[in-house]
Amino acid sequence: MESSVALLDPLLLSRIQFGFVITCHILFPAFTIGLASWLAFLEWRWLRTRDGLWRDLYFFWLKIFAVSFGMGVVSGIVMSFQFGTNWSVLSEKAGNILGPLLSYEVLTAFFLEATFLGVMLFGWKRVPERLHFLATCMVALGTLISTFWIIAANSWMQTPAGYTLTADGVFEPASWWAIIFNPSFPYRLSHMVLAAFITTCFVIGGVSAGYLRRGVHREAGMRMLKLAVAFAAITVPLQVLVGDLHGLNVGEHQPTKLAAMEAHWEAGAPGEGVPLVLFAVPNADAERNDYEIAIPRLGSLILTHSLDGEIQPLKAVPPSERPPVAPVFFGFRVMVGLGVAMLLLALGSALAWWRGRLFDAGSALGQGLIRGWRWMTFSGFVALVAGWYVVEIGRQPYVVYGLLRTADAVSAVDGRSVLFSLLVFAVVYLVVFGAGLWYLVKLVRKGPQPHEPAPDTEAGEKTPARPLSLMDDTDIASPGVRS
Repeated sequence: MESSVALLDPLLLSRIQFGFVITCHILFPAFTIGLASWLAFLEWRWLRTRDGLWRDLYFFWLKIFAVSFGMGVVSGIVMSFQFGTNWSVLSEKAGNILGPLLSYEVLTAFFLEATFLGVMLFGWKRVPERLHFLATCMVALGTLISTFWIIAANSWMQTPAGYTLTADGVFEPASWWAIIFNPSFPYRLSHMVLAAFITTCFVIGGVSAGYLRRGVHREAGMRMLKLAVAFAAITVPLQVLVGDLHGLNVGEHQPTKLAAMEAHWEAGAPGEGVPLVLFAVPNADAERNDYEIAIPRLGSLILTHSLDGEIQPLKAVPPSERPPVAPVFFGFRVMVGLGVAMLLLALGSALAWWRGRLFDAGSALGQGLIRGWRWMTFSGFVALVAGWYVVEIGRQPYVVYGLLRTADAVSAVDGRSVLFSLLVFAVVYLVVFGAGLWYLVKLVRKGPQPHEPAPDTEAGEKTPARPLSLMDDTDIASPGVRS
């Protein structure tokens, strides 16, 4: 009887429902953020070089973008409804701050994307080339502006600033500058944008590697993989740096979350430092780690940049103030582990490319790297979701960190209603996203196809599309890029 009551707990079911919906939703916006910028790059290269392969790649990824963008919009609309249905107290208490931030996202980013998306998708040969390129750039800019406002709202919930509290606990804005640019916002925005770009980069690299392994679309595969390797070799190390700065910020403003990420239960002796826990099974009941494997002092060096630095342990706060340790601990290690694998693959591929062995069919190194890119195709999505879980679960038991508890923000709804809506969401998402993903796989397997002849140029001439077999990729095969 007690177990059935627990299963119908509206708080638990509301959290599961929101977690399920946001897990499905975040995949598509993150992918389209990077993909929109990738499309802008492809169209720019086509306009600069008139190389038909750039145009063919543009239309190939444009189809994938359109499907992914549509699924992201659908899942995002559903997610926003939950603020009124499942989290009405949060909307009542923090709506004066969260409402305007989300409205700014609609007024700036969504309207910008909606204005130019139609031109981008259907304006080829119907509008001048430069206007079509402008539309692509505006859609890419819109995705970044959307990220800005969404991360601003979420960051404020993580590190609230610029507010006043009324007598009945309602948040009122005191400084919008402080609200938007709250202490964690710059780090979280940089981390999220880079994560989105890297996610898209590894999808492009993985798809390219798949073509090369199958022996199809070789020229397109080589060109895309070279660009993916070059981009990953720059952005993945940059993400490591941003992640380190973000970790320092978490230690300053959310020390309990950092302690959960490291499963750090109690302070050691003075000067002993914090060990880096490579593996453990956090035991919340006993307040310790089982089967722990740790490196002494390395945690201090990474977390505080000092060999004897200390961070706040979990036992410094009562159990009621701690987040669930195990999912935060393991989620963080999944994210970091995949990040290390990305870094090694990117740098190894860049070195092999520089030595001329990346596409050498007789090289075990080259074939191993191609296989590695295939295996890592979806690694960005996994790391993204794992990192999001760390962020959201790590701030528990608060929905507005330190000020409004999650248990106090849920709506007064019946557990059966939440369970029913959760099951409906699961079925609908399975059908809709299952069909969408099936179509995306179909597009990817077909690959880029030669497009119709190009529209009239400014000189009044037409540039014919070249067959793929006649295209070369010498313009990116060496450091000297042909313009």
